[in-house]
Amino acid sequence: MSVFVRVGGVAHHVVTEGAGPVCVLSAGLGMSWFDWDQVVPLLTPHRTVVRFDRPGHGLSAPAAVPPSAAGEAHRIAGLLDALDETGPVTVVGHSIAGFHAEAFARLHPGRTAGIVLVDPSVEEHARTPAAPALRTAAARGLGSLLSAAGAPAALGPAVRHATVRLSRAGGGDPAPADLVRRVYSTSRVLHGTLLENTHYRAVAAELLALRERFPLPPGRPVTVLAAPDGSARWARRQRALARRLDARYEAVEPSGHLMMWDRPDAVARAVRDQDVTWTGALFR
Repeated sequence: MSVFVRVGGVAHHVVTEGAGPVCVLSAGLGMSWFDWDQVVPLLTPHRTVVRFDRPGHGLSAPAAVPPSAAGEAHRIAGLLDALDETGPVTVVGHSIAGFHAEAFARLHPGRTAGIVLVDPSVEEHARTPAAPALRTAAARGLGSLLSAAGAPAALGPAVRHATVRLSRAGGGDPAPADLVRRVYSTSRVLHGTLLENTHYRAVAAELLALRERFPLPPGRPVTVLAAPDGSARWARRQRALARRLDARYEAVEPSGHLMMWDRPDAVARAVRDQDVTWTGALFR
């Protein structure tokens, strides 16, 4: 079922499939709902799968305000409210959306069944950059300039394809070509990606502050799936994050950053395995 729901005055594109306990899938910077296409069929026999586009991504409307860690956590809660999903959910966050998944668990512990972080962003010492309003204005100005020059229509799909190729262990962009053109030819997605990228450090710094104030809910499983792709430094940082969150760590190889395309089996298995951990925690 594909619907649009309003959260914070913004229309969000949401796709819901399957039956059973709910898991929410949120993709990384500039990605869309269809980037989970190969993971979803592996989950729907066991789970109700909710995937959505953040503002300015996929088919969702443009952002009304700049992103924040708390704002993205409340966005997930608002989407669940709009869908009448009240029970605890497993939140799956890829890349920058790992910040959002962790923030959700910290700010909405009663609604969290577990967390799966898919090659998540890691920022150990982030600080909030100065002049956020000016940064927002600059991102929007650049987006308007590029849109007026026709860059989204001329270059958007090609940039998407190139980014996916570089972010995978092998192969091109498996996403449907018609959907890529429909989404990435728009100025909306250009603006949304620029805005999230501009505030990346601020969101990371806010998450570090949330860690000091709001513990993760006890007994809920956390999994970090890393795609080291030969980088020992990236593997160390992902392992350190797993230790910080008391999470299970798994190096998924071979896989590039877009693990949902390279290794959908590993992502789906991590979600399904949390069923066992969560059920066991309930009865201990």
